[in-house]
Amino acid sequence: MRVPEEYERAMRIALVEAHAARETGDVPIGAVVLDATGRIRGRGRNRREAEHDPTGHAEIVALRQAARELGTSRLDGATLVTTLEPCVMCAGAALTARVARVVFGAWDAKAGAAGSVYDLLRDGRLPIRTEVVGSVLEAECAAPLTDFFADR
Repeated sequence: MRVPEEYERAMRIALVEAHAARETGDVPIGAVVLDATGRIRGRGRNRREAEHDPTGHAEIVALRQAARELGTSRLDGATLVTTLEPCVMCAGAALTARVARVVFGAWDAKAGAAGSVYDLLRDGRLPIRTEVVGSVLEAECAAPLTDFFADR
C-alpha cells in the first residue's frame, strides 16, 4: 500500500516535535492532528518529564490542542499522526475523540495498542473503531527512540 504524501508530510512535522521533546528529557515522541481537510489542528510532543504529568504523551497533547482549536471534543474525520504506535491510554483517547484514523511510524513491541501488543483501535467489541496505518517513515521514527534509550 502506498502511503499518501499527506501522511508523510505530517509525520515529518511530528518528528520535529519528537526531537524537541528530547531537549526536555522526555522520550522523543511527537504527534499532530489533521482535520478532515488535512490542515494541522494540533501538535504535541511528550511532556511527561517537562510538566511532571503522567498523561503528557504526545498524542494526548495534540488531541487536546486540536479539540480546543475546533471547540469540540469530537474530532470526526480527523487523523492522528504519531511517531510511535500509541499506547492503550492514547489509543483510548483517539477512540474517545472519534478520530477517523491513526497513522504511526515505529511499532511499539512493549506497549503498542494499534496492532502489536493490543489492537484497541480495531477491537470489534468496542462501539468505536478507527482505521490504522502503520510503518509510515518507520526507520526515521525509530531512530530517535533507539538513540534516546541507548544513551540511558
